[in-house]
Amino acid sequence: APQKIICVGLNYRAHAIETGQSIPDEPLIFSKLSSSLIGHDAKIVLPSVSDQVDFEAELVVVIGKRGRNILAGQALEHVAGYCCGNDVSARDWQKGKPGRQWLLGKSFDTFAPLGPWMIPADAVPDPGNLNIQSRVNGKTMQHSNTRDLIFPVEQLICYISSVCTLEVGDLLFTGTPSGVGVARQPPRFLKPGDRVEVEIEQIGTLANSVVASE
Repeated sequence: APQKIICVGLNYRAHAIETGQSIPDEPLIFSKLSSSLIGHDAKIVLPSVSDQVDFEAELVVVIGKRGRNILAGQALEHVAGYCCGNDVSARDWQKGKPGRQWLLGKSFDTFAPLGPWMIPADAVPDPGNLNIQSRVNGKTMQHSNTRDLIFPVEQLICYISSVCTLEVGDLLFTGTPSGVGVARQPPRFLKPGDRVEVEIEQIGTLANSVVASE
């Protein structure tokens, strides 16, 4: 039950380029509601009010030590471990609603798959050099490495903790690589019967099936 789920937008260079946007000078921060969390093998439910639900493979940081104004050089001391995450996104809400409803478009129930477990931080000595990919029905959609992160884990923790205290159990979704469904030609949005996998080197594979809302 994390107090906060903090997310970063446009944090892979290739993803910023594929969306036609400039490389950001500072992290672009948004959040997801904790009620969107589900685990490995749980079902992603497509809401009836959206027909543009997308996938986003992400490295997720689990905070293990409370802190505020954390120095970049000490940031990894505040990490308990790492998980695979999927920042599922209703693009028609995120981008198409008045004022762009990022919070709601990212926070439908089941829109934050996390798992398949947490790997302790000391077992992942360099979170800035991990292969990351997503697959839909076995087809690779995203394939990158966290070397392409614009703002690495240490810098994100430093930046965010300058605003708010990071608490034990808080989650940090660090951004997604290029290859998301909305950027494809034609776009590839999730549909009932799909199976989405997020695989990150040294961490594991998070898998979730997709179903329609009842």
